Amino acid sequence: MDLLDQSLRRIACQVAGATAVFRDYQLDFCRNGNHPLREAAASAGVDAQAIVQRLHDLPTLHAVDECDWAQAAPHTLIAHILERFHAVHREQLPELIRLARRVEQVHAEREGCPHGLADRLCEMQQELESHLQKEEMILFPMIERGAGAMAGGPINVMRMEHDQHGQALQELARLTNDITLPHEACTTWRALYLGLRTFREDLLEHIQLENNILFEQAQHGAARV
Repeated sequence: MDLLDQSLRRIACQVAGATAVFRDYQLDFCRNGNHPLREAAASAGVDAQAIVQRLHDLPTLHAVDECDWAQAAPHTLIAHILERFHAVHREQLPELIRLARRVEQVHAEREGCPHGLADRLCEMQQELESHLQKEEMILFPMIERGAGAMAGGPINVMRMEHDQHGQALQELARLTNDITLPHEACTTWRALYLGLRTFREDLLEHIQLENNILFEQAQHGAARV
């Protein structure tokens, strides 16, 4: 995708995470949304190529992961989970919360406004951060030491919390009409729902990798060393 000649609005609506990059460079994708990235960057006196590089570094612009993780060594899979999901979720949620608050403030009277979404995302951020830290500090080190067969308790807790994350995603769907945009939604609203869809897909893939591959291998001794 040639981003330099794309409008800020189009990039914001098609590339999850782009709004956070624009905010870092103080590019107003709402009022100046029709301006091409090249022009907006020049007007703001910032490096357009640096912005493009940041956008290309976003996981959402990468090809779909086709690696067979069932064949990977546990430390390799854990490294992938930490980089591709733990780090990414920590970037996704603050921006989603910011966008949700903006939409709720500006469009409170509109039909379909996702009232309560920002607060629910804040709760989910806290729940998810607690979960990630338990994995990073307790469970993953056990698995990497080859003690996964003895980690039944922590794994069961993580599976239970995964179920809770799934319930939270259902609540997000309820608040947003299954992340369905209303007619003539603004750029911020579109960016928010794009980000929510990406976050949902990422979290479900994250849970699947852990539940069905990492945890299964650890508990049943099938993990490769």
